[in-house]
Amino acid sequence: MAIYTEEEARKIMEKALSFSKADACEVNLDGSESGNIRYARNSVSTSGHRSNQTLVVQSNFGKKMGTATIDEFDDESLKRVVARSEELAKLSPENPEFMGPLGPQVYDKAINYVESTANITPEFRAEVANSSIEPAVSKDVTAAGFLDDSAGFSAMMNTKGLFAYNKSTNLEFTVTMRTNDGTGSGWVTRDFNDVTKFNATEASNTAIEKAVMSREAKAIEPGKYTVILEPSAGLGLLNGLGRSIGARSADEGRSFMSKDGGNKIGEKIVDERVKIWSDPLNSEVPSATWNGSGQPLKKTTWIENGIVKNLAYDRFWAAEKGVEPVPYPSNFIMAGGDASLEELIKSTKKGILVTRLWYIRSVDPQTLLYTGLTRDGTFYIENGAIKYPVKNFRFNESPIIMLNNLETLGKQVRVEGNLIPYMKIRDFTFTSLSDAV
Repeated sequence: MAIYTEEEARKIMEKALSFSKADACEVNLDGSESGNIRYARNSVSTSGHRSNQTLVVQSNFGKKMGTATIDEFDDESLKRVVARSEELAKLSPENPEFMGPLGPQVYDKAINYVESTANITPEFRAEVANSSIEPAVSKDVTAAGFLDDSAGFSAMMNTKGLFAYNKSTNLEFTVTMRTNDGTGSGWVTRDFNDVTKFNATEASNTAIEKAVMSREAKAIEPGKYTVILEPSAGLGLLNGLGRSIGARSADEGRSFMSKDGGNKIGEKIVDERVKIWSDPLNSEVPSATWNGSGQPLKKTTWIENGIVKNLAYDRFWAAEKGVEPVPYPSNFIMAGGDASLEELIKSTKKGILVTRLWYIRSVDPQTLLYTGLTRDGTFYIENGAIKYPVKNFRFNESPIIMLNNLETLGKQVRVEGNLIPYMKIRDFTFTSLSDAV
Protein backbone atom coordinates (compact mmCIF):
# COMPACT_ATOMS: atom_id res chain seq x y z
CA MET A 1 0.00 0.00 0.00
CA ALA A 2 1.26 3.47 -0.95
CA ILE A 3 -0.82 5.27 1.66
CA TYR A 4 0.98 5.85 4.94
CA THR A 5 -0.54 6.88 8.23
CA GLU A 6 0.52 10.16 9.78
CA GLU A 7 2.91 8.36 12.12
CA GLU A 8 4.43 6.23 9.35
CA ALA A 9 4.97 9.30 7.19
CA ARG A 10 6.49 11.21 10.08
CA LYS A 11 9.07 8.47 10.75
CA ILE A 12 10.22 8.30 7.12
CA MET A 13 10.56 12.06 6.88
CA GLU A 14 12.36 12.39 10.21
CA LYS A 15 14.84 9.78 9.04
CA ALA A 16 15.45 11.67 5.78
CA LEU A 17 15.95 14.98 7.60
CA SER A 18 18.44 13.36 9.98
CA PHE A 19 20.84 12.99 7.03
CA SER A 20 20.67 16.68 6.06
CA LYS A 21 23.79 18.86 6.21
CA ALA A 22 22.22 21.84 4.41
CA ASP A 23 21.26 25.22 5.86
CA ALA A 24 17.66 24.02 5.62
CA CYS A 25 15.90 20.97 4.22
CA GLU A 26 12.29 20.24 3.33
CA VAL A 27 10.80 16.83 2.58
CA ASN A 28 7.50 16.11 0.82
CA LEU A 29 6.07 12.60 0.88
CA ASP A 30 3.07 11.60 -1.25
CA GLY A 31 1.29 8.36 -2.01
CA SER A 32 -1.89 7.21 -3.71
CA GLU A 33 -3.93 4.17 -4.64
CA SER A 34 -6.29 4.63 -7.58
CA GLY A 35 -8.44 2.63 -9.94
CA ASN A 36 -10.18 3.30 -13.21
CA ILE A 37 -12.39 1.91 -15.92
CA ARG A 38 -12.80 3.17 -19.48
CA TYR A 39 -15.45 2.20 -22.00
CA ALA A 40 -16.22 3.14 -25.60
CA ARG A 41 -18.55 1.87 -28.34
CA ASN A 42 -20.69 0.40 -25.55
CA SER A 43 -17.91 -1.90 -24.39
CA VAL A 44 -15.28 -1.74 -21.66
CA SER A 45 -11.87 -1.13 -23.20
CA THR A 46 -9.51 -0.82 -20.23
CA SER A 47 -9.50 -1.04 -16.46
CA GLY A 48 -6.66 -0.80 -14.02
CA HIS A 49 -5.14 0.05 -10.69
CA ARG A 50 -2.23 2.38 -9.87
CA SER A 51 -0.09 2.58 -6.74
CA ASN A 52 2.41 5.42 -6.42
CA GLN A 53 4.66 6.83 -3.72
CA THR A 54 7.21 9.63 -4.00
CA LEU A 55 9.55 11.46 -1.67
CA VAL A 56 10.95 14.84 -2.73
CA VAL A 57 13.88 16.43 -0.89
CA GLN A 58 14.67 20.13 -1.24
CA SER A 59 17.93 21.37 0.27
CA ASN A 60 19.27 24.88 0.31
CA PHE A 61 22.54 26.60 1.10
CA GLY A 62 21.69 30.27 1.36
CA LYS A 63 19.66 31.06 -1.75
CA LYS A 64 21.02 28.08 -3.68
CA MET A 65 18.54 25.22 -3.88
CA GLY A 66 18.54 21.64 -5.15
CA THR A 67 15.79 19.05 -5.42
CA ALA A 68 15.95 15.25 -5.73
CA THR A 69 13.22 12.60 -5.86
CA ILE A 70 13.03 8.92 -4.90
CA ASP A 71 10.43 6.19 -4.38
CA GLU A 72 12.40 3.87 -2.07
CA PHE A 73 12.52 4.67 1.62
CA ASP A 74 15.16 2.44 3.22
CA ASP A 75 17.93 4.25 5.11
CA GLU A 76 20.54 4.03 2.35
CA SER A 77 18.12 5.32 -0.28
CA LEU A 78 17.08 8.22 1.93
CA LYS A 79 20.71 9.08 2.61
CA ARG A 80 21.48 9.09 -1.13
CA VAL A 81 18.54 11.29 -2.11
CA VAL A 82 19.36 13.87 0.56
CA ALA A 83 23.00 13.93 -0.53
CA ARG A 84 21.93 14.31 -4.17
CA SER A 85 19.72 17.30 -3.36
CA GLU A 86 22.62 18.93 -1.51
CA GLU A 87 24.98 18.26 -4.39
CA LEU A 88 22.56 19.90 -6.82
CA ALA A 89 22.04 22.86 -4.49
CA LYS A 90 25.77 23.60 -4.42
CA LEU A 91 25.87 23.54 -8.23
CA SER A 92 22.86 25.81 -8.64
CA PRO A 93 22.89 29.60 -9.07
CA GLU A 94 21.33 31.71 -6.35
CA ASN A 95 17.60 32.28 -6.62
CA PRO A 96 16.97 35.97 -5.89
CA GLU A 97 13.37 35.18 -4.94
CA PHE A 98 14.16 32.25 -2.67
CA MET A 99 12.03 32.04 0.46
CA GLY A 100 13.23 29.77 3.22
CA PRO A 101 11.06 27.02 4.71
CA LEU A 102 8.27 28.00 7.07
CA GLY A 103 8.35 27.22 10.76
CA PRO A 104 5.59 25.32 12.60
CA GLN A 105 2.04 26.11 11.47
CA VAL A 106 -1.47 25.44 12.79
CA TYR A 107 -3.85 23.74 10.36
CA ASP A 108 -7.57 23.06 10.49
CA LYS A 109 -8.51 19.37 10.40
CA ALA A 110 -9.40 18.51 6.81
CA ILE A 111 -12.65 16.72 5.89
CA ASN A 112 -11.76 15.58 2.36
CA TYR A 113 -11.20 11.88 3.10
CA VAL A 114 -14.12 9.43 2.97
CA GLU A 115 -13.46 5.77 3.72
CA SER A 116 -16.16 4.45 1.38
CA THR A 117 -14.47 6.18 -1.57
CA ALA A 118 -11.12 4.68 -0.59
CA ASN A 119 -12.77 1.24 -0.62
CA ILE A 120 -14.18 1.35 -4.16
CA THR A 121 -13.80 -2.07 -5.82
CA PRO A 122 -13.35 -3.26 -9.42
CA GLU A 123 -16.90 -4.63 -9.22
CA PHE A 124 -18.22 -1.16 -8.40
CA ARG A 125 -16.39 0.31 -11.41
CA ALA A 126 -17.81 -2.39 -13.66
CA GLU A 127 -21.33 -1.61 -12.44
CA VAL A 128 -20.81 2.09 -13.19
CA ALA A 129 -19.88 1.20 -16.77
CA ASN A 130 -22.90 -1.08 -17.02
CA SER A 131 -25.13 1.75 -15.74
CA SER A 132 -24.11 3.72 -18.84
CA ILE A 133 -23.90 1.00 -21.44
CA GLU A 134 -27.22 -0.82 -20.87
CA PRO A 135 -29.49 2.26 -21.04
CA ALA A 136 -27.48 3.61 -23.98
CA VAL A 137 -28.03 0.44 -25.99
CA SER A 138 -31.75 0.54 -25.24
CA LYS A 139 -31.99 4.11 -26.59
CA ASP A 140 -29.94 3.50 -29.77
CA VAL A 141 -27.07 5.51 -28.30
CA THR A 142 -23.34 4.75 -27.97
CA ALA A 143 -21.59 5.43 -24.65
CA ALA A 144 -17.96 6.41 -24.07
CA GLY A 145 -16.98 7.10 -20.47
CA PHE A 146 -14.22 7.13 -17.89
CA LEU A 147 -14.32 6.63 -14.13
CA ASP A 148 -11.25 7.33 -11.99
CA ASP A 149 -11.21 7.03 -8.20
CA SER A 150 -8.35 7.63 -5.82
CA ALA A 151 -7.27 7.77 -2.20
CA GLY A 152 -4.03 9.33 -1.16
CA PHE A 153 -2.00 11.32 1.31
CA SER A 154 0.44 14.23 1.31
CA ALA A 155 2.90 15.09 4.04
CA MET A 156 5.51 17.79 4.54
CA MET A 157 8.29 18.24 7.11
CA ASN A 158 11.28 20.56 7.33
CA THR A 159 14.24 21.36 9.54
CA LYS A 160 12.46 24.48 10.84
CA GLY A 161 9.90 22.37 12.71
CA LEU A 162 6.99 22.34 10.28
CA PHE A 163 4.93 19.17 9.86
CA ALA A 164 1.75 18.79 7.79
CA TYR A 165 -0.29 15.74 6.82
CA ASN A 166 -3.48 15.25 4.81
CA LYS A 167 -5.47 12.28 3.50
CA SER A 168 -7.93 12.70 0.64
CA THR A 169 -10.28 10.80 -1.62
CA ASN A 170 -11.77 11.70 -4.97
CA LEU A 171 -13.94 10.27 -7.73
CA GLU A 172 -14.18 11.69 -11.27
CA PHE A 173 -16.62 10.52 -13.93
CA THR A 174 -17.31 11.72 -17.46
CA VAL A 175 -19.42 10.17 -20.18
CA THR A 176 -20.30 11.17 -23.73
CA MET A 177 -23.37 9.71 -25.39
CA ARG A 178 -23.70 9.80 -29.18
CA THR A 179 -26.82 8.82 -31.09
CA ASN A 180 -26.13 6.04 -33.55
CA ASP A 181 -27.24 8.20 -36.48
CA GLY A 182 -24.35 10.54 -35.65
CA THR A 183 -26.46 13.68 -35.25
CA GLY A 184 -26.85 13.95 -31.47
CA SER A 185 -24.43 14.19 -28.55
CA GLY A 186 -24.82 14.51 -24.79
CA TRP A 187 -22.25 14.75 -21.99
CA VAL A 188 -22.00 14.95 -18.23
CA THR A 189 -19.25 15.17 -15.65
CA ARG A 190 -19.44 14.33 -11.96
CA ASP A 191 -16.84 14.50 -9.20
CA PHE A 192 -17.06 13.88 -5.46
CA ASN A 193 -14.92 13.18 -2.42
CA ASP A 194 -17.75 10.98 -1.14
CA VAL A 195 -18.80 8.16 -3.48
CA THR A 196 -22.21 7.87 -1.77
CA LYS A 197 -23.17 11.17 -3.45
CA PHE A 198 -22.51 9.72 -6.91
CA ASN A 199 -25.36 8.27 -8.96
CA ALA A 200 -24.00 6.76 -12.18
CA THR A 201 -27.46 5.94 -13.53
CA GLU A 202 -28.70 9.50 -13.07
CA ALA A 203 -25.58 10.94 -14.71
CA SER A 204 -25.71 8.54 -17.66
CA ASN A 205 -29.43 9.08 -18.25
CA THR A 206 -28.88 12.84 -18.28
CA ALA A 207 -26.27 12.44 -21.03
CA ILE A 208 -28.52 10.05 -22.97
CA GLU A 209 -31.43 12.50 -22.78
CA LYS A 210 -29.21 15.32 -24.05
CA ALA A 211 -28.00 13.13 -26.93
CA VAL A 212 -31.49 12.11 -28.02
CA MET A 213 -32.81 15.68 -27.72
CA SER A 214 -29.92 17.10 -29.76
CA ARG A 215 -30.48 14.99 -32.89
CA GLU A 216 -30.85 16.81 -36.20
CA ALA A 217 -29.94 20.25 -34.84
CA LYS A 218 -31.10 23.33 -36.76
CA ALA A 219 -28.88 26.22 -37.77
CA ILE A 220 -29.83 29.64 -36.42
CA GLU A 221 -28.09 32.95 -36.95
CA PRO A 222 -25.17 33.83 -34.67
CA GLY A 223 -25.53 36.99 -32.61
CA LYS A 224 -26.21 38.12 -29.07
CA TYR A 225 -28.56 35.84 -27.15
CA THR A 226 -29.85 35.32 -23.66
CA VAL A 227 -28.21 32.10 -22.52
CA ILE A 228 -28.62 29.66 -19.68
CA LEU A 229 -25.18 28.29 -18.84
CA GLU A 230 -25.09 24.97 -17.07
CA PRO A 231 -22.41 24.94 -14.34
CA SER A 232 -19.83 23.16 -16.50
CA ALA A 233 -20.24 25.81 -19.18
CA GLY A 234 -20.05 28.62 -16.65
CA LEU A 235 -16.88 27.20 -15.11
CA GLY A 236 -15.24 27.15 -18.54
CA LEU A 237 -15.21 30.95 -18.50
CA LEU A 238 -14.88 31.49 -14.76
CA ASN A 239 -11.59 29.58 -14.87
CA GLY A 240 -10.19 32.55 -16.76
CA LEU A 241 -11.20 34.87 -13.94
CA GLY A 242 -9.67 32.49 -11.40
CA ARG A 243 -6.34 32.60 -13.21
CA SER A 244 -6.30 36.39 -12.84
CA ILE A 245 -6.36 36.63 -9.05
CA GLY A 246 -2.58 36.74 -8.63
CA ALA A 247 -1.46 40.03 -7.09
CA ARG A 248 1.98 40.01 -8.71
CA SER A 249 0.77 39.79 -12.30
CA ALA A 250 -1.75 42.53 -11.50
CA ASP A 251 0.81 44.81 -9.85
CA GLU A 252 3.19 44.31 -12.76
CA GLY A 253 0.53 45.25 -15.32
CA ARG A 254 0.17 41.78 -16.81
CA SER A 255 -3.46 40.86 -16.04
CA PHE A 256 -7.05 41.99 -16.03
CA MET A 257 -6.65 42.89 -12.36
CA SER A 258 -3.98 45.51 -13.20
CA LYS A 259 -4.79 49.19 -12.61
CA ASP A 260 -2.54 52.27 -12.72
CA GLY A 261 0.60 50.50 -11.54
CA GLY A 262 -1.35 48.58 -8.91
CA ASN A 263 -4.38 46.32 -8.77
CA LYS A 264 -8.16 46.39 -8.56
CA ILE A 265 -8.65 45.47 -4.90
CA GLY A 266 -11.63 47.52 -3.71
CA GLU A 267 -12.99 48.08 -7.22
CA LYS A 268 -16.40 46.89 -8.42
CA ILE A 269 -15.88 44.77 -11.54
CA VAL A 270 -19.10 42.70 -11.87
CA ASP A 271 -22.76 42.60 -10.88
CA GLU A 272 -23.30 43.22 -7.16
CA ARG A 273 -24.94 39.80 -6.78
CA VAL A 274 -21.65 38.07 -7.53
CA LYS A 275 -19.82 36.58 -4.56
CA ILE A 276 -16.88 34.22 -5.05
CA TRP A 277 -14.90 32.68 -2.22
CA SER A 278 -12.82 29.62 -1.35
CA ASP A 279 -13.18 27.35 1.66
CA PRO A 280 -11.25 24.10 2.22
CA LEU A 281 -13.81 23.06 4.85
CA ASN A 282 -16.91 23.44 2.67
CA SER A 283 -18.78 20.15 3.02
CA GLU A 284 -19.57 19.89 -0.71
CA VAL A 285 -16.08 20.69 -2.05
CA PRO A 286 -13.59 20.04 0.77
CA SER A 287 -9.86 20.16 0.15
CA ALA A 288 -6.57 20.00 2.01
CA THR A 289 -6.13 22.75 4.60
CA TRP A 290 -2.53 23.57 3.60
CA ASN A 291 -0.77 24.15 0.31
CA GLY A 292 2.51 23.03 -1.24
CA SER A 293 4.42 25.75 0.59
CA GLY A 294 3.06 24.60 3.94
CA GLN A 295 0.81 27.67 4.31
CA PRO A 296 -2.54 27.16 6.06
CA LEU A 297 -5.57 27.51 3.78
CA LYS A 298 -8.53 29.37 5.23
CA LYS A 299 -11.89 30.57 3.99
CA THR A 300 -11.14 33.60 1.80
CA THR A 301 -13.49 35.96 -0.03
CA TRP A 302 -12.24 37.04 -3.47
CA ILE A 303 -15.24 38.96 -4.81
CA GLU A 304 -18.18 40.24 -2.75
CA ASN A 305 -21.04 42.46 -3.92
CA GLY A 306 -19.18 42.54 -7.23
CA ILE A 307 -16.11 44.12 -5.56
CA VAL A 308 -12.60 42.62 -5.58
CA LYS A 309 -11.82 41.88 -1.93
CA ASN A 310 -8.57 39.91 -2.16
CA LEU A 311 -5.84 38.87 -4.56
CA ALA A 312 -3.41 36.03 -3.98
CA TYR A 313 0.05 36.99 -2.70
CA ASP A 314 2.77 34.37 -2.62
CA ARG A 315 5.33 34.71 0.16
CA PHE A 316 7.91 36.52 -1.96
CA TRP A 317 5.52 39.10 -3.40
CA ALA A 318 3.89 39.65 -0.03
CA ALA A 319 7.32 40.41 1.45
CA GLU A 320 8.06 42.80 -1.43
CA LYS A 321 4.81 44.66 -0.82
CA GLY A 322 4.92 44.53 2.96
CA VAL A 323 1.64 42.63 3.32
CA GLU A 324 0.58 39.26 4.69
CA PRO A 325 0.67 36.35 2.21
CA VAL A 326 -2.68 35.26 0.79
CA PRO A 327 -2.41 31.70 -0.61
CA TYR A 328 -4.00 30.76 -3.90
CA PRO A 329 -7.31 28.93 -3.36
CA SER A 330 -7.81 25.19 -3.51
CA ASN A 331 -11.40 25.60 -4.73
CA PHE A 332 -13.82 28.27 -5.95
CA ILE A 333 -17.36 28.71 -4.66
CA MET A 334 -19.75 31.10 -6.38
CA ALA A 335 -22.95 32.09 -4.62
CA GLY A 336 -26.10 30.91 -6.35
CA GLY A 337 -29.84 31.26 -6.04
CA ASP A 338 -32.82 28.98 -5.56
CA ALA A 339 -33.88 28.56 -9.20
CA SER A 340 -33.67 25.11 -10.77
CA LEU A 341 -32.72 24.61 -14.41
CA GLU A 342 -36.37 23.97 -15.23
CA GLU A 343 -37.39 27.26 -13.59
CA LEU A 344 -34.72 29.18 -15.48
CA ILE A 345 -35.99 27.72 -18.75
CA LYS A 346 -39.61 28.58 -17.89
CA SER A 347 -38.65 32.19 -17.22
CA THR A 348 -36.93 32.61 -20.61
CA LYS A 349 -38.89 34.07 -23.53
CA LYS A 350 -36.14 33.51 -26.08
CA GLY A 351 -32.71 32.08 -25.41
CA ILE A 352 -30.20 29.27 -25.72
CA LEU A 353 -29.36 26.51 -23.24
CA VAL A 354 -25.64 25.65 -23.25
CA THR A 355 -24.46 22.34 -21.80
CA ARG A 356 -20.75 22.80 -22.19
CA LEU A 357 -18.02 25.07 -23.57
CA TRP A 358 -14.79 23.60 -24.89
CA TYR A 359 -11.59 24.42 -26.78
CA ILE A 360 -11.51 27.71 -24.88
CA ARG A 361 -8.59 29.97 -25.81
CA SER A 362 -7.53 33.43 -24.68
CA VAL A 363 -8.01 36.32 -27.12
CA ASP A 364 -7.06 39.27 -24.88
CA PRO A 365 -5.65 38.69 -21.35
CA GLN A 366 -6.17 42.34 -20.40
CA THR A 367 -9.94 42.13 -20.89
CA LEU A 368 -10.24 38.38 -20.25
CA LEU A 369 -11.77 37.89 -23.67
CA TYR A 370 -12.02 34.23 -24.66
CA THR A 371 -13.18 32.27 -27.66
CA GLY A 372 -14.37 28.68 -27.89
CA LEU A 373 -17.23 26.44 -28.93
CA THR A 374 -20.43 25.03 -27.50
CA ARG A 375 -20.69 21.25 -27.45
CA ASP A 376 -22.76 18.18 -26.50
CA GLY A 377 -26.22 19.70 -26.36
CA THR A 378 -27.19 23.26 -27.36
CA PHE A 379 -30.90 24.08 -27.43
CA TYR A 380 -33.18 26.94 -28.49
CA ILE A 381 -35.67 28.13 -25.86
CA GLU A 382 -38.90 29.93 -26.73
CA ASN A 383 -41.75 30.96 -24.44
CA GLY A 384 -40.38 29.03 -21.48
CA ALA A 385 -39.73 25.70 -23.20
CA ILE A 386 -36.98 23.98 -25.17
CA LYS A 387 -38.17 24.08 -28.79
CA TYR A 388 -35.42 22.30 -30.70
CA PRO A 389 -31.67 21.61 -30.75
CA VAL A 390 -29.42 24.08 -32.56
CA LYS A 391 -26.07 23.70 -34.23
CA ASN A 392 -23.09 24.56 -32.12
CA PHE A 393 -21.65 28.06 -32.03
CA ARG A 394 -18.28 29.72 -31.70
CA PHE A 395 -18.40 32.37 -28.99
CA ASN A 396 -16.33 35.44 -28.10
CA GLU A 397 -17.00 36.37 -24.49
CA SER A 398 -15.38 37.50 -21.27
CA PRO A 399 -16.33 36.26 -17.79
CA ILE A 400 -16.33 39.91 -16.72
CA ILE A 401 -18.87 40.91 -19.38
CA MET A 402 -20.78 37.72 -18.58
CA LEU A 403 -21.00 38.55 -14.87
CA ASN A 404 -22.05 42.12 -15.64
CA ASN A 405 -24.87 40.81 -17.86
CA LEU A 406 -26.18 38.50 -15.18
CA GLU A 407 -29.96 38.07 -15.10
CA THR A 408 -30.57 35.17 -12.73
CA LEU A 409 -28.49 32.87 -10.53
CA GLY A 410 -29.65 29.29 -10.14
CA LYS A 411 -28.71 26.45 -7.83
CA GLN A 412 -25.09 25.53 -7.21
CA VAL A 413 -23.59 22.32 -8.58
CA ARG A 414 -20.20 20.75 -7.86
CA VAL A 415 -17.97 20.82 -10.96
CA GLU A 416 -14.29 19.87 -10.94
CA GLY A 417 -13.97 20.49 -7.20
CA ASN A 418 -15.79 23.85 -7.35
CA LEU A 419 -19.35 25.00 -6.62
CA ILE A 420 -20.81 26.87 -9.60
CA PRO A 421 -24.45 27.94 -10.08
CA TYR A 422 -26.62 27.79 -13.17
CA MET A 423 -26.48 31.26 -14.70
CA LYS A 424 -28.88 33.12 -16.96
CA ILE A 425 -26.95 35.72 -18.94
CA ARG A 426 -28.16 38.35 -21.43
CA ASP A 427 -26.34 39.39 -24.61
CA PHE A 428 -23.94 36.46 -24.78
CA THR A 429 -21.96 36.78 -28.03
CA PHE A 430 -22.01 33.95 -30.57
CA THR A 431 -19.91 34.81 -33.62
CA SER A 432 -20.33 31.89 -36.03
CA LEU A 433 -21.71 28.37 -36.45
CA SER A 434 -19.88 25.07 -36.07
CA ASP A 435 -20.84 21.88 -37.89
CA ALA A 436 -19.34 19.71 -35.13
CA VAL A 437 -21.91 17.65 -33.23
